[in-house]
Parts: sequence; C-alpha cells; structure tokens
Amino acid sequence: MIGAITDPETVAPLQQVTIDCEAPDNELLLVDWLNALVYEMATKHMLFSKFDVSIDGMKLHATAWGEAVDTERHSPAVEVKGATHTHLRVHQRPDGDWVAECIVDV
Repeated sequence: MIGAITDPETVAPLQQVTIDCEAPDNELLLVDWLNALVYEMATKHMLFSKFDVSIDGMKLHATAWGEAVDTERHSPAVEVKGATHTHLRVHQRPDGDWVAECIVDV
C-alpha cells in the first residue's frame, strides 16, 4: 500500500506507532490492519517504511515506523482512502508462504 503512495525507500523509520486490531477472520483482520494504517497516515500526516507485525489467533499487534510526509522528497502519487472488501483474500500457499490481497480506494 505504501508503494502505491511513494517509494518506501525514501521514508525514514524515525517515529513509531503501535497498532492493535482484532477481527473474526483473516480477511477482515487484513482490512482492519490496512485501515488502521490509513488512519495513522491521515491523522499523523505520516508515511511508514518499517513494520513489525505479530498475529495471535485473530488479534494483530504491530509497530510501524515512519516519518512525517515531506511532499518534495516523498512526491506522494495518491492518497489511499481505505482498504475495501473487493478481491479480498488471505490464504496460505502449499509452500507455507501467506498471500494477502485486497483493493484499496485512492
């Protein structure tokens, strides 16, 4: 999601934000997590580049690091309004890796 806004390599992990979410299934947990990030970006005028996420059952705890938006340096291409349920899917592949997909409104 951050990659749709700017090059994450240009965002310094200077400030941290803690996010906690809970949902009845993996798909809704993904939407809640992404929307929590959107909320933090909008209210704190920040972009994020580093994440530490842990999931225990249907509870997600995360720390996101980033910095205040600098329009000249970050050149934001879009403003993400929120994660949607369109093409929402979270599944584990046979090799054990997880895939999470959804469409975000910009």
